Amino acid sequence: MRKLILEELNRKNPAEFKQAKKTPIIIVLDDIRSLHNIGSFFRTCDAFLIEKIYLCGITATPPHKEIHKTALGATETVEWEYYKDIMNVIARLKSENVKIISLEQVEGSLMLNDFEVNTGTKYALIFGNEVKGVQQQVVDSSDAVVEIPQLGTKHSLNVSVSGGIVIWDVFQKLQKV
Repeated sequence: MRKLILEELNRKNPAEFKQAKKTPIIIVLDDIRSLHNIGSFFRTCDAFLIEKIYLCGITATPPHKEIHKTALGATETVEWEYYKDIMNVIARLKSENVKIISLEQVEGSLMLNDFEVNTGTKYALIFGNEVKGVQQQVVDSSDAVVEIPQLGTKHSLNVSVSGGIVIWDVFQKLQKV
């Protein structure tokens, strides 16, 4: 095996990315403190042609040097919008028939491996604060709450790691339907 050089990867340029058909997934980041986590979400969203990111609450917005450090230019390709109050985003998305899916550990959560997607449905995946998680009012407004199964001693994953896992999972499920 030989490592591929950059030119052999056949990646889209920014103009091609903007024109490409997007994956029907929207990411909502609420009160994310770490600029590196925000940048990681942008980069992951670019990789899977995610439709849009909503940045809410204290979540910082581009342009910012620390976001750029991990986003590596994805803030220029992935569409994003800022809302102070996440509940306004949820109301807007619900009015557009987007399914609201929070990622959190709650009573009655659905394990990610059991989460089924439907063709023709757009999903908003909500990720909350690194310490406090998704707000209860957001959980209450969700169509479903999904949890990543974990078997070790720790109770959570880094939010951008969780984002990568969940985005990949939903992306590949949507490819199969």
